[in-house]
Amino acid sequence: MTRIAENSRETRFDSLVAEEPLEIRIDGRSLAVTMRTPGNDFELATGFLLTEGLITGGSDVATVSYCPGPDKQEFNVLDVALAPGVPAPPVQATRPFVTTSSCGLCGKTSIDTVRSKSTNDVAGDGLRVPADVLCALPGRLREAQKVFERTGGLHAAGLFDSTGRLVCLREDVGRHNAFDKVIGWAAMSGRVPLRDHLILASGRASFELVQKALMAGLPLLAAVSAPSNLAADLAEESGMTLVGFLRGETMNVYTGAERLV
Repeated sequence: MTRIAENSRETRFDSLVAEEPLEIRIDGRSLAVTMRTPGNDFELATGFLLTEGLITGGSDVATVSYCPGPDKQEFNVLDVALAPGVPAPPVQATRPFVTTSSCGLCGKTSIDTVRSKSTNDVAGDGLRVPADVLCALPGRLREAQKVFERTGGLHAAGLFDSTGRLVCLREDVGRHNAFDKVIGWAAMSGRVPLRDHLILASGRASFELVQKALMAGLPLLAAVSAPSNLAADLAEESGMTLVGFLRGETMNVYTGAERLV
């Protein structure tokens, strides 16, 4: 690339984040294609299925495997085999569209399906987090973002416990993918529902991220940027704590302020 600054011009190498399509299949049937940063693909697929309400936990999945093929795309197509007795998703649940890295809801068959039903009651979760602990989390998240440090082109999702300990971090070009990777890791580890934990988004808090957190049983979602009004509405309805503009020593608490002490 050519770097231009003031009156100088310099040719040098730059590191760019990878972005490739991933087709997710269930028992051989195509379910969705998402644009993602390669890595932790099995977690991504498991988290996607859980946050879409198609499975309830990691035990619903028997195996996840890449699909070999002659076109050298074997690591961009994977198949999820459901455990015996787990029903296949209904036809209307399939999303035969490309989900871009900026929007995880593209391809939803109807707006009614957006409000997936969660079996997790986050309203009754007794999580309490000191405000100063919450304020320290964006710095810890940024320090752990090794790929972002090289490219500057990735979103991150960080799972923390009530003491502020970073439990899991994942990066991706898509905010929704980063969330699915973290939640998929938790599901595959038998940790869902994620009671007494919180998740931090490196960008804004959209409706979809609140829903993903709700499906995983997370009582608190924080973001360094703004939430949408629909995100705040869903958090309020669900009894979830939603924090935005978490920067330095300040934050905006939109719902569930009683969890911050």
